[in-house]
Amino acid sequence: MARDEYLVTPEGLADLEKELKDLQTERLPQMAQKMNQAREKESGAMEDNVEYEETVREWAFVKGRILTLENIINHARVVTRENSKKNSIGVGSRVTVRYEDGKVEIYHIVGSAEVNPSQGQISNRSPIGQALIGKKVGDRISATSPGGVLKLKVIAVG
Repeated sequence: MARDEYLVTPEGLADLEKELKDLQTERLPQMAQKMNQAREKESGAMEDNVEYEETVREWAFVKGRILTLENIINHARVVTRENSKKNSIGVGSRVTVRYEDGKVEIYHIVGSAEVNPSQGQISNRSPIGQALIGKKVGDRISATSPGGVLKLKVIAVG
């Protein structure tokens, strides 16, 4: 994988493109208007205008996010389940695992650009993601995480 290449699922690419469009067409114009209003409110020195300074910082953050999204989208390699082996785990796979304590989790293996742990989307480069890549139903794996060694069994791949 090239250094600037980002693995993304088709859904992840659509989400990134939607976020970029929203930032460019909604957030930036709103922020420009907010900066103008803050500038007009303050007739004194701009360095004492807290509202303006906060808006400028937020604007810089949004501009940075836009540049990041453009880079990811321009260097995206879309990965689908069809591109990988059907019976083994790869980027784009939805994997059901059972931990030693009996807890069952469903993970969607994605590239680092679309990680969302609260929705079960884990990176192919995370400890669990790395341990799952290439495995099949019935395989037992161990993954070293900051919390220790996790032992789990693959019970379904989709």
